[in-house]
Amino acid sequence: MTQISDSGVLRSAVKETNFNFERQTAFYRGKVRDVYDFDDKVVMVASDRISAFDVVLPRPIPFKGQVLNQIAAKFLAATKDIVPNWLLAAPDPNVSIGIRCDTFPVEMVVRGYLVGHAWRTYKSGLRTLCGVTLPEGLKENDKFPIPIITPTTKAHEGHDEDISREEIMAKGLVSEKKYVQLEKYALALFQRGTEMAAESGLILVDTKYEFGENDGVIYLIDEVHTPDSSRYFFIEGYEENLAANLPQKQLSKEFVREWLIANDFQGKHGQSIPEMTDEKVLEISNRYIELYENVSGEKFVAQSGENIIGRIEANIKAYFGI
Repeated sequence: MTQISDSGVLRSAVKETNFNFERQTAFYRGKVRDVYDFDDKVVMVASDRISAFDVVLPRPIPFKGQVLNQIAAKFLAATKDIVPNWLLAAPDPNVSIGIRCDTFPVEMVVRGYLVGHAWRTYKSGLRTLCGVTLPEGLKENDKFPIPIITPTTKAHEGHDEDISREEIMAKGLVSEKKYVQLEKYALALFQRGTEMAAESGLILVDTKYEFGENDGVIYLIDEVHTPDSSRYFFIEGYEENLAANLPQKQLSKEFVREWLIANDFQGKHGQSIPEMTDEKVLEISNRYIELYENVSGEKFVAQSGENIIGRIEANIKAYFGI
């Protein structure tokens, strides 16, 4: 397993970009991506920023952007027979370029297991999540009889909020016809992701999908089955750990959330983000690389260097011929 131990890479992590390209028409900075519009195309630069509880943490994580970008490209290529997707090219390890879409204002969260937010809701005594009734008698990490969809609103700032299928339609966020199609796409994608994960000895536990529309066509957009958008368990040991009520060995960003929770931070007003030491940043970086190698089945090749920002800019310019 590839391990990064050189603290020198901390200086090369990409916290943000501030390009001003010829023919650029708009710019938007998300939690972890810098987005540049070029008329009918969009350029997404996967920075090394990391967010948890909808808060961007103060230090970037080396190679995180590369991990997200390359995993997303792999799964977008592997699912384009299910639903058209936005990706046209990945001309740099941190860059994806694709079709500019009008984004649907909801995220389709598919859950196969009772874990994370769903478990915290269940543990509190509630038996309904986003309008979906949860069975009685479940324990943490149990598999649902069938995967469920628990959508959220898509917030540009602040927290995404749980929302039900019925509320989405009542508020006119998405028409019934299109929402039904989004559900079909999301479940088919989850099934494909589950099959691909199993080939790598993993269980796709839950994930989220985002969709957009261009000229009447629905496209899968953004990232797919990455550690920021998905949670994985290892197949080996799952049943034994479940029977013994032990935590599952998992690959996801949940370990970051758990560290924050243990240090009294959940993104709530008045809470302070715990100190991110060099050791903690490198630990998180190595966990992302571990996930990349497990999910992709490929060895991670770190793309570093003295001037990563310059490399990214040059590769975008080369793609557009500017």
